Amino acid sequence: MNTPNPISKRDPSNDRDWFDLATHWKLRSDTIYLNHGSFGLQPNVVRHHRRGWIDRLDEQPMDFYLRQMESALYEARASLAKFVGTSAANLVLIDNATYAMNIVANSFSLNPGDEVLINDHEYGAVHRIWQRACDAAGARLVSATLPDSFESKEQIVDCLTQSATSKTRLLVVSHITSATALIMPIEEICDAFHKQGIAICVDGPHAPAHVELSVENLKCDFYTASLHKWLCAPLGSGFLYVHPRFQNSIQPPVKSWGRLLPAIPETWDEEFTWIGSRDPSPFLSVPQAIGWIQDIGLDNFRERACWLASYTENCLRDLFNTQPIGDRNDGWYGAMTHVPLPPGDWSGLQKQLWEQIGIEVMIIQFKERWYVRVSHHLYNNQTQINTFIKAISRMTT
Repeated sequence: MNTPNPISKRDPSNDRDWFDLATHWKLRSDTIYLNHGSFGLQPNVVRHHRRGWIDRLDEQPMDFYLRQMESALYEARASLAKFVGTSAANLVLIDNATYAMNIVANSFSLNPGDEVLINDHEYGAVHRIWQRACDAAGARLVSATLPDSFESKEQIVDCLTQSATSKTRLLVVSHITSATALIMPIEEICDAFHKQGIAICVDGPHAPAHVELSVENLKCDFYTASLHKWLCAPLGSGFLYVHPRFQNSIQPPVKSWGRLLPAIPETWDEEFTWIGSRDPSPFLSVPQAIGWIQDIGLDNFRERACWLASYTENCLRDLFNTQPIGDRNDGWYGAMTHVPLPPGDWSGLQKQLWEQIGIEVMIIQFKERWYVRVSHHLYNNQTQINTFIKAISRMTT
């Protein structure tokens, strides 16, 4: 019996241990990319794998669509379902988390007077999606105000549960927030709302590969995610998980054949298999991305990315003498750094960093305060971070 080669342990603090992995990406020479959390970069092996699927489609579309696509999609879905801890029957491949969230909002039944609960750290697009759904149903979108400082899991769970009422039908909550990079106590939140009989939709675009994820164990009703971030799958790949109790209510946004004739769709997920002449190569490349990061070792990746984030945070805290919303040592942050900038108007700082230094990084306004959010992956190193710290120091002091 063949046994896999053991994964070599790498020192998360030693750049030399990681230089070989930097060659896995094709990065523009004029860019220091510290924004993987917005649009992740694909390693070369994933890029090439995707191009292979595109060539198959372009060279013989009849053969691809009629004889190859369905089985390949089911294989990709099965690989992803295993990776995120659920059954393939509960999951469909969707372009991204925003697309998936729209499907949930268009499918979840609301009546006049019902309430949907979100919070003030949620992604702006998610707020807009549910505002439209509530307006259409005569329901009310309620936003809980979370504390200015995150101190304990119980504090956050209590804040959310205290904002729920007898009219609350659904909680929409991020696994990892976008604007503030906080890892929410999602297991505890799901448990508390599950006990109250309130449905739960988790917005998880930053979670796959970034943190441990077993969707089944969360006991949520819906989970939406993008895979182009920390997993490094192609842009245009994501998923929607739906608990069996809600699967019959899901409405596909595009009504087509569902399955290729003579087959007809018999289950909720099959409605998403065939929706016309789309390019499914991002979905079909997801198993390659999973295999790539598993070969490196998920623990290796997480320890290195979190070490880089901690290094960046310490530099920024020393520079600005400001404190993040939560304490990294208490588990509030992973591969992203989120630090307040000094008081002032920093609306032009992101553009300035790019145009003068070639640094891609997020400068975010949240609750009338400006923050810098730095996202790290395995192609980053201390030299790049030091260049960034020197540049932002010059531009803000």
